[in-house]
Amino acid sequence: MTGDDPRVERWLRLLLSTPGLTSVASLAEARRVHLDSSLGGLEAVRAFGGPIVDVGAGGGAPGIPLAAALPECEVTLLEANARKCEFLELVARDFPNVRALRGRAEEQATDEYGVAVAKALASPPVATELCLPLVRPGGAVVLYAGPSAELERVGAAAALVGGGRPERCGGVLVIAKISPTPAGFPRRPGMAKKRPLA
Repeated sequence: MTGDDPRVERWLRLLLSTPGLTSVASLAEARRVHLDSSLGGLEAVRAFGGPIVDVGAGGGAPGIPLAAALPECEVTLLEANARKCEFLELVARDFPNVRALRGRAEEQATDEYGVAVAKALASPPVATELCLPLVRPGGAVVLYAGPSAELERVGAAAALVGGGRPERCGGVLVIAKISPTPAGFPRRPGMAKKRPLA
């Protein structure tokens, strides 16, 4: 199981010893916050299949735990911050199915991945706009959003970028991609946060 994977253990220890990546102080808490919570979306991700992109991957959660649990899936860790991306490149060496990519969501090719995941990227409506264009029709966005996420706002944003109605699935929010990304999306970098769709 993923929790016994020495590569995952090494990642967690590296995460704790690298300044600025997590506010968590102990290994036990890191397992709970970064590993266990990431695996909470495993079944939702597995249901769609195809290559996975972790948008705003930061320290590697949920991408690294998902990559360990789904070795048959290619996982791209997309991160705009150069220092964080260097960390992800180092961690990715342990996982043949993982690559780190420096860049912003708005600058990536559209309709390419089977699943986009995001944890602590932005508010759910903004994360929806940033992630859905990356996913091909038939795929989905899996957001690690808490119970306070406003489904109506998320649904309104999703409808504008080719997504269906958001559904709660355990501890995650799943938004299916039902049609190709429409013209005009993604908007230029920064616009999603500056002027949210919903």
